[in-house]
Amino acid sequence: MAAFTVIDHTELSGATAEYDVTSIPSSYDHLYLVVSARSDNVSVRTDIIGKANGDTGSNYSRTLLYAGTGTPASSRASGASALWDMLPCPAASALADTFNTGTVWIPNYANTANFKQFLAQGAIENNSTTDWEWKIVTGAHLWSSTAAIDQLTLYPQHGDFVQYSTFTLYGVTGA
Repeated sequence: MAAFTVIDHTELSGATAEYDVTSIPSSYDHLYLVVSARSDNVSVRTDIIGKANGDTGSNYSRTLLYAGTGTPASSRASGASALWDMLPCPAASALADTFNTGTVWIPNYANTANFKQFLAQGAIENNSTTDWEWKIVTGAHLWSSTAAIDQLTLYPQHGDFVQYSTFTLYGVTGA
């Protein structure tokens, strides 16, 4: 049976440019991140971007399945300097007080023999049927590094995270 241990829980008390957790212990099998966030950008939505260990080299890639219209789509990119489009995030023009739902599973994060995977799922709900005022995403991301992950940073592509955005990082053993 898997055991989930809270490594970090942060609820923002004001606008903040990023969520950054450092000194992640290597004593767990996997990491699991739960996000409920919103941006203060003037648009309806933005995306959450991530970095591992502060690395900004061109060694991130992603494959996404997403919908924000009646027609689902997919995309693939490599050579990025961060984990782009990791999770969708509502912004200031979205339905008031609406936050995203998002999870990121990071298996074998402390392994130093293989590259690191990030399996992300997220959604923005909205009471609008207008294209791209809502979004659902499932993504497989890869950080092409064998370094153990000891730091995670998330930030909105545009704007800052707002008050009451929450981030909970779990260490998972036995899964």
